[in-house]
Amino acid sequence: MAIFEGLSSKLQDIVNKLKGKVRITEKDIKEVMREIRMALLEADVNYKVVKDFTNSVTEKALGSDVLESLTPGQQVIKIVYDEMTALLGGTTAKLTYSSKPPTVYMLVGLQGSGKTTSCGKIANLLRKDNKKPLMVACDIYRPAAIKQLQVVGSQLNIDVYAEENNKNAVAIAENAIKHAQRNGYDPVLIDTAGRLHINEELMQELRDMKAKVKPMEILLVVDAMTGQDAVNVAKSFSEELGIDGIILTKLDGDTRGGAALTVKTVTGKPIKFASVGEKLNDIEPFHPDRMASRILGMGDVLSLIEKAQESFDEKKALEMEQKLRSKGFDLNDFLEQMEEMQKMGPLDQLLGMIPGFDSKAMKGLSVDENRLKRIKAIIQSMTKKERSNPDIINASRKKRIASGSGTEVQDVNRLLKDFEQVNKLMKMMNKKGKRGLKGMKNMPFPF
Repeated sequence: MAIFEGLSSKLQDIVNKLKGKVRITEKDIKEVMREIRMALLEADVNYKVVKDFTNSVTEKALGSDVLESLTPGQQVIKIVYDEMTALLGGTTAKLTYSSKPPTVYMLVGLQGSGKTTSCGKIANLLRKDNKKPLMVACDIYRPAAIKQLQVVGSQLNIDVYAEENNKNAVAIAENAIKHAQRNGYDPVLIDTAGRLHINEELMQELRDMKAKVKPMEILLVVDAMTGQDAVNVAKSFSEELGIDGIILTKLDGDTRGGAALTVKTVTGKPIKFASVGEKLNDIEPFHPDRMASRILGMGDVLSLIEKAQESFDEKKALEMEQKLRSKGFDLNDFLEQMEEMQKMGPLDQLLGMIPGFDSKAMKGLSVDENRLKRIKAIIQSMTKKERSNPDIINASRKKRIASGSGTEVQDVNRLLKDFEQVNKLMKMMNKKGKRGLKGMKNMPFPF
């Protein structure tokens, strides 16, 4: 994730130094802790949080069972990983549901933190669990706020409750819950109004709404890119209103990431979701252990598998496997796989989930949407015979394909070369099974 890029790179360098150590001394541990302390402070992590973290790691790392073990470097890495997991919340915190539907969730936060989009993203996630969500537009102050939620609802095909002429947000929320009860909606997600800064008027409206609708959970939406301001906002909402969980947005942003590592400690409340992009499916449950693993460069295979299972059609995957075993991989399959991978999300995020993959080597890596369009145009300009058997594509055919797709002959040549490499890789992975994963480093994605 971009937000942890700088911190992750530094911590991975520190971890790599430890890996090869056959013996480790108290002096070594203190030097490592000094480097970790500096890396965390530079990432804008709260000073007290950093101090407590490094003290805890140091105390455990100086135990005789570590210093005298056969793999002291690995032991210290495990301690850093365990403490990082604890710092991020320890265990995965799931949403709780009411025993008497509908379950009500209030989304709160400052203006611009991403509440409205998060409302849609979470409603979309819950619908995948066979729920029938209803989103409620209770931001009656910001121009076009109601329209924004309605647009999100329309894109996701999720219903939105709005009363455009009612200027009482608490009454709108109460009416929405009655509407949900009558029409079988569950859960109800209330998109509340934000302000440019915390003020008593905002908090009082939220307290009044909380008292009337009795939400199962109040979820605070925090913009991770605002650094320590995000931590101060979280602390204020926690003290003034009471919250049950946090949604971190803009984790794909290019900033230092200290808020994400601090907010759980400061509020005592778990991070429940992480928003990792602008698309309406770019949100995932927050797993502290997996996030710690990603930050330390250990990969996140479980999330990678989940993304693949969600994006790839199982029937198509079986058909592809049978095709590989029988006659190989053609250009129709090549295009299909490119489109399937695109559904899984940004390529740098996916590769960062593979254990041992060099995060520095993939800095700035992203899928070039325009190149994917060109690939599609080129393949669609071919005849069925050419797609099935690219070996027959000679110079004159290349000219015709380039002309038909609005591209150059060199674009056609590059595609055919990439396809040849992918075909070799697919054959290799088919022969070696999962051991062929190493070949992914050289796979020609559309950068």
